[in-house]
Amino acid sequence: MKKNLSIMIKPASSTCNMRCKYCFYHSLASSREAFSYGVMSQDTAENLIKKALDFCDGGSIYFAFQGGEPLFAGREYFEHFVATVNKYNTQKCTVYYNLQTNGTLIDLEWADFFAKNKFLLGLSLDGDQDANRFRLDSNLNYTYPKVKATMDLLKERGVDFNVLIVATGYTADHIESVYKYFKSQGIKYLQFIPCLRPFGDKSESNLYMTEKQYASYLIKLFNLYVKDYVKGEYVSIRQLDNYVRLFLGERAEQCGMNGFCSRQFVVEGNGNVYPCDFYCLDEWLLGNINEIDFSALAQHPKAIDFVNETLTIPSQCKTCPYFRVCRGGGCKRSKADRDYCQAYKQFFGACLPLFRVFLGEKRK
Repeated sequence: MKKNLSIMIKPASSTCNMRCKYCFYHSLASSREAFSYGVMSQDTAENLIKKALDFCDGGSIYFAFQGGEPLFAGREYFEHFVATVNKYNTQKCTVYYNLQTNGTLIDLEWADFFAKNKFLLGLSLDGDQDANRFRLDSNLNYTYPKVKATMDLLKERGVDFNVLIVATGYTADHIESVYKYFKSQGIKYLQFIPCLRPFGDKSESNLYMTEKQYASYLIKLFNLYVKDYVKGEYVSIRQLDNYVRLFLGERAEQCGMNGFCSRQFVVEGNGNVYPCDFYCLDEWLLGNINEIDFSALAQHPKAIDFVNETLTIPSQCKTCPYFRVCRGGGCKRSKADRDYCQAYKQFFGACLPLFRVFLGEKRK
């Protein structure tokens, strides 16, 4: 029977040449017994690929590479990975490749490899030099000039990519200029991820959006989004796209936005498997891909518990007029960091009438 499978791979574990002030994976890896599991061996990659293809049995597989910085695994790793998939994909699974990168290591050869093998890249960039202030290299230098050059190179070589922005307090206060910057660069696909504090950290700074900032940010961004949609200049913003889907009675495609976690497997450099990128912690280890297959991992009690504990609807949500579009506030990890309930109420209260401009999309 055909099945679909989503796998996030950490081919170089937590290795990175950046020192971003808000890096959640650095703080997460620092709390594990092992900070880094090194570069994934060819044997582990081959075991992973064979077991993924066997599990899907002709379905679809999404191989998503993240880090750290995944390009530290080297181009040979990725060339071997693609060649191995082609070699063993006798059941004709539909295979998609995604890769999230800080963009500082990409040259012409990398760009042409991504274009040739139809990788969809996520380029981490928070905006212009001022907005990108928290993304520093290991020498604490600003990285904007290099990443901007990479963005131009990807366009030139025909690489499919979108941009991932970590939404900080600074982003919230300057959302109009951040949005207009990316629009000026011709970027049509944006993903904003709220900046998260490390587990247990309740500190406040300009890295983290307050409830007031988050509400203002959502309202201003949605108004920009709707205005451009009406003008025929639509820019895809993943979170807002999914709110529109929910408003139209459809399912969200982004994990957590349907009101519960989706099943996902994250494979670290040594083959360790976890149920979520935000929970690659020792206590959530499901096993090692060299010793267990995906069918067994899907039935692992920890994997089942991870999803099941998100299925209960909070009591305050049951009578909320915005529940059908909010679904309880999204990602489990985000809710563990901060309660944005009032921010969502302000956002939907102010913007729900504007959602009606998308009613025609349901008939398409």
